[in-house]
Amino acid sequence: MAISNIRYGEGVTKEIGMDLQNLGARRVCLMTDKNLSRLPPVNAVLNSLAKYGINFQMYDNVHVEPTDQSFLDAIQFAKKGEFDAYVAVGGGSVIDTCKAANLYAASPSSEFLDYVNAPIGKGKPVTVPLKPLIAVPTTSGTGSETTGVAIFDFKELKVKTGIASRAIKPTLGIIDPLHTLSMPERIVANSGFDVLCHALESYTALPYNERSPCPSNPISRPAYQGSNPVSDVWALHALRIVAKYLKRAIRNPEDHEARANMHLASAFAGIGFGNAGVHLCHGMSYPISGLVKTYKPKDYNVDHSLVPHGLSVVLTSPAVFAFTAQIHPERHLEAAEILGADIRTARIKDAGLILADTLRKFLFDLNVDDGLAAIGYSKADIPALVKGTLPQERVTKLSPRPQTEEDLSALFEASMKLY
Repeated sequence: MAISNIRYGEGVTKEIGMDLQNLGARRVCLMTDKNLSRLPPVNAVLNSLAKYGINFQMYDNVHVEPTDQSFLDAIQFAKKGEFDAYVAVGGGSVIDTCKAANLYAASPSSEFLDYVNAPIGKGKPVTVPLKPLIAVPTTSGTGSETTGVAIFDFKELKVKTGIASRAIKPTLGIIDPLHTLSMPERIVANSGFDVLCHALESYTALPYNERSPCPSNPISRPAYQGSNPVSDVWALHALRIVAKYLKRAIRNPEDHEARANMHLASAFAGIGFGNAGVHLCHGMSYPISGLVKTYKPKDYNVDHSLVPHGLSVVLTSPAVFAFTAQIHPERHLEAAEILGADIRTARIKDAGLILADTLRKFLFDLNVDDGLAAIGYSKADIPALVKGTLPQERVTKLSPRPQTEEDLSALFEASMKLY
């Protein structure tokens, strides 16, 4: 079980300068994106760095939904700077970019594809020591502050992939609920859907003791190990918080209690899926994001087409859980109950349909786009979407139910329209 250290509480960001002092940091790399660089979370960090006399350089060119090229730009900056510590202030895009910059700066002779997940990259184990990285999440979604995973769009193949290694997880995650107050409504919603799917997928993933073959050396054991007794605790707790607080957090930006709880749920789900892994919703989401045509989401200040990660994940969730529920239906039923379904007279064989209907109602109540068709896809795109899912073996192999290309086609088709 691998997780980052976590510090939680309103205003804890002001301690970051002391943390860096305690680490003996002399040259710090501060990473963020252009939008955030003008907002209160980055200001809070800058004030603390100034107060404790921390010498730093700022990189604010992080790309929202990073690409291989945007990772390489950040890596170049990190190599030049010869930093001895890193601070990432932002959502998953910023934290993931910073993890990659730290890794390749620590391993300057490595090729980019050396550490990228197989089969797209070589998936080599990380054996070099990395510098300390402090992550300050500003969204309530990815849980990236607790995990050893960094995701990016591989432009040439039009597919999302990533780097997964316990070695790249942050040293410390500073979870300050004040930072969630500057999030617009749709960003709260989409990042919340990521938490929802992290919890559901890790709880229903193939159990850790049913995976084979066992790696010949523990260093080769994947970060994503399958559902397990420790991750289950975190996934279920995160799911309960989502059920109680997500709608409130979206509908009322002044609801500090709801936003603070969602910020914590993001980390809880991160601890769960960072060790158990995710499966089909995430595996299928990568081509949904990677093949985007013209869709531009509300509340995102970007100059390029973009399907936000949490939206790309949640749109297939009703179809996916209807498909996986024949394996461990009791877990699917338990999840449906947590999300508000009345299961007193439910039959176990209906678990998948019940969870799918519960998710549809949840999404309908929150004005989510009506399926893949509403974000620009049609049946003609299904072969390309399936092709983009096939290389995602790191996650698709964690599905409790194996799937053929025909199964994937049917799942994409069933996700074209939700309501």
